[in-house]
Amino acid sequence: MSESTIHGVNMAAFIRQKAAETPHKRAVVVPAGRDRFGRVAYTGLTFRQLEEETNRFARGLNKAGIRRGTKTVVMIKPGVEFFVAFFALCKVGAVMIMIDPGIGLKSLKTCIGEAQPEAFIGVSLAHALRVLMRWSPATIKTCVTLGPKVFWGGHRFYDLRDDDCSEYPSEMMPADEMSALMFTSGSTGISKGAVYTHGILTSQVRFLQEIYGFTAEDVDLATFPLFGLFDVCLGMTAVIPDMDASKPAKADPRKLIEAITDNGATSMFGSPALVDTLSRYGTEHNIRLPSIKQVISCGAPARNDILQRFHRMLNDDCQIFTPYGATEALPVSSIGSRTILGATAAETDAGGGTCVGFPIKHVQTRIIKITDDPIEEWSDSLVVKPGEIGEITVKGPIVTREYFCRPENTRLAKIKEGNDVWHRMGDVGRIDAQGRVWFCGRKSHRVVAEDMTLFSIPCERVFNQHPKVFRTALVGVGPRGKQVPVICVELEKGVSEINTEILTRELTEIGKKYPHTATIKHFLINPGFPVDVRHNAKINRETLAEWAGENLKGRI
Repeated sequence: MSESTIHGVNMAAFIRQKAAETPHKRAVVVPAGRDRFGRVAYTGLTFRQLEEETNRFARGLNKAGIRRGTKTVVMIKPGVEFFVAFFALCKVGAVMIMIDPGIGLKSLKTCIGEAQPEAFIGVSLAHALRVLMRWSPATIKTCVTLGPKVFWGGHRFYDLRDDDCSEYPSEMMPADEMSALMFTSGSTGISKGAVYTHGILTSQVRFLQEIYGFTAEDVDLATFPLFGLFDVCLGMTAVIPDMDASKPAKADPRKLIEAITDNGATSMFGSPALVDTLSRYGTEHNIRLPSIKQVISCGAPARNDILQRFHRMLNDDCQIFTPYGATEALPVSSIGSRTILGATAAETDAGGGTCVGFPIKHVQTRIIKITDDPIEEWSDSLVVKPGEIGEITVKGPIVTREYFCRPENTRLAKIKEGNDVWHRMGDVGRIDAQGRVWFCGRKSHRVVAEDMTLFSIPCERVFNQHPKVFRTALVGVGPRGKQVPVICVELEKGVSEINTEILTRELTEIGKKYPHTATIKHFLINPGFPVDVRHNAKINRETLAEWAGENLKGRI
């Protein structure tokens, strides 16, 4: 029996430990304006201060009625208060409800209604919307506002800051008790609340440490707020840049570079869209980032050209790691850019998919036959032959077991094996002879024609190599089983005018080089692909398929 099973676990225990080990090290750093010379003024908390502030707010939250098991929506912008609120809620044992505001007001109302929260901690705008749009008014009883409190009741955030900063008797929780509802981005369907347990969260911290070897000397540029929470648990300094975290592709690269150089960042986390923006600016202005030792980028498949461009800004020994996973299971596998560019790039360019590396040692990965139906019980007969493309499934300590209040979605995504659960990633891929996983796209994005099935990533990578193409998206027009494959094209930045007939002819010739793309005849230029709200990188192919159908009406 493990120690965590006997004594329980709590994310806040990491903060207490780091406060004892490195009390004066900066835990969180955030920009707080500029001086009259234009220099950024930073504020933040050391680990000792973070521990003491969370002790104060844990007492205040407890007095306000937020305790063990209280489901609490958190809608605070990245900053000092975000970290304080999160770990104070951990200390009292509340269940945190984390939803990306960018999913849209209608979806927000649906998600909050499903979660049935009892408390709501948010900025003034979030509370105004909560009241006006009637977000779960029957269940929310405790409200805490960061900022001006106008026509709604409840508490002001800083009014809950208790005078007593001594050690708060944190709730140590069973590993299988619910700790949070992490809602998916909804980029490939409706947002769903993945049920995180305390064991999953603490396992994620341990596994990230094992994979990437972070140390107390590291300073991380955290462009994704949730990853910043892992930073401080690992003893790193989390630097929050001046950017809108819900729109990473639009982050100002000058401010990102400023945050890196001002704070001596040794690592950074960023979506592929943010890395693309930063690398283009860096290449144009011949900027290097000598302090960066490693980069983590996830949220969408890594593009080799972006990796190559970003490497020009980094030291020769720096790696860009691209972990694979999902809200429901993360991390599953990981691979470094040196391996991608040196060992797997040619196979990717030929349509072999994107290599996402070896599964981490704590996670089992299997490829099963593709079906859209639920699978109740695991059987080894589900597994495809070695090297064959199928649906990726995973099992391990970081795998969520269910979606909250969505039993049908749970049935479709989970396979029982005794007391364990396999999660169906909803992705298709294969495992090569070396045991590496290759990602070939979303299962729902496969195009099933009369004579063959096409997968998005293997097809798109072939056409992405055209110099005037930024990216492509494979979609199917017509009913599944008789779908016509169509390649939607987004032109490279700076290419405004192009001869469509010539481009189509050139792309057709490129496609003829490979058996799986040789029959694709339809190409459509799109002004700008719709993408997910969380990473600004996952292409919404469902919307593109409707657009393609309208544009090809009467032609196929």
